[in-house]
Amino acid sequence: MIKQNSRDVLVVGVALFAMFFGAGNLIFPPYMGLLAGVDWQWALLGFLITGIGMPLLGIMAAARAGGTIEHMGSRVSPWFGLALSIVIILAIGPLLAIPRTCATAFELGVRPSWEGFPRFLFSIIFFGIALLFSLNRTAVVDKIAKFLTPLLLITLTWIILKGIFSPMGSITGSELEGPTGRGFREGYQTMDALASLVFAQIVIGALLLKGYKNVKEQVMMTSMAGGIAALGLGLVYGGLMYLGATAGELYATSIERTDLLIAIAYELMGETGMLSLGLAVSLACLTTAIGLTATVAEYFSSLTKGWLHYRLVAVITVVFSGVFATVGVTTIVNVAVPLLVMVYPVAIALIILTLIGGPFADRAVYTGAVIGALLTSVPEALTIVGLPLDNLDTLIGYIPLSGQGFAWLIPTAAGVAAGFLVRTFRRE
Repeated sequence: MIKQNSRDVLVVGVALFAMFFGAGNLIFPPYMGLLAGVDWQWALLGFLITGIGMPLLGIMAAARAGGTIEHMGSRVSPWFGLALSIVIILAIGPLLAIPRTCATAFELGVRPSWEGFPRFLFSIIFFGIALLFSLNRTAVVDKIAKFLTPLLLITLTWIILKGIFSPMGSITGSELEGPTGRGFREGYQTMDALASLVFAQIVIGALLLKGYKNVKEQVMMTSMAGGIAALGLGLVYGGLMYLGATAGELYATSIERTDLLIAIAYELMGETGMLSLGLAVSLACLTTAIGLTATVAEYFSSLTKGWLHYRLVAVITVVFSGVFATVGVTTIVNVAVPLLVMVYPVAIALIILTLIGGPFADRAVYTGAVIGALLTSVPEALTIVGLPLDNLDTLIGYIPLSGQGFAWLIPTAAGVAAGFLVRTFRRE
């Protein structure tokens, strides 16, 4: 039995690693390392919390809550659970993640070797293939993905080891204030903590098939498997951030994220390394786009009980994503910032409260935490999009840790405390 459990932990751990090992995420650690310089370890700490830690906790929390985003959000109210679910599905779908897969594939896989190729034409080809496979839903994509993950991992390991043993340059000074907080916020861009609330259903389904029907068993197995996934992701992200830090003497911080990754690959491994990385990332982005398109289509088809047909949602998703993808990775990343700044603190609060459970498992506590998180995250998001909130921004600036990017932390804790008091007085 112990041997079987160990085998199942390994299988689920590798699967978790593959799910979170998104090709689009690889552009963020090198750029963070470039910005952080000598403080890259502190930036890495923040990045790992939101890029690895919270996603793994998210799967455990979703398993404990019942397996879906709605289950977790419904601890505030049913309508909030539904609204949160829709926002997250759209964020990891056509609003942000799916267009970014295409833009990343173009900038890493096509532009370096075929500079004059039209971006819009690549978008049509990319999403034409994605639509074809998402409509047919064959096992071919799963087989390709299983082959691509090891290929991409081998390519990255090759580049990282070369960068460690033959550094591009010495690590220079930092341009960042509060590198841990900046790394924490940059980790939002992976969107893995949000995606984990969707992936949870897949993981729980796999555990059920293996005979783990008890929620405690599922959480325990997910925790152990998560350790395997976290180790692999931490090594990849840490290696890439170190490479970015060693590139400080070669590249300005104004460089595009995708250009930096390509430049590092070329500097360390020449044209062969650059092309190998670009090809592996592009194909991995395509399989990710196919999987996410299918996820979005299945979700809205199920939500509307078939009123919105799977095929219709898939077509709408790829058309919208194809148009948005033509603006480029940097624009998509910039558009993502306000939404992620608003949603992430709420998701983190719900994940932590769900895992703590006990006396905190009360609607008043969950509601207080969400309100506290939104009190600062909404103004921050509105400020990012350019709305004038000077007085409110000044007030938020007085909150401890706001300068490090954690303005939401104390209001969220205050909301939890207020909710706990309401719970206490209500029971007396």
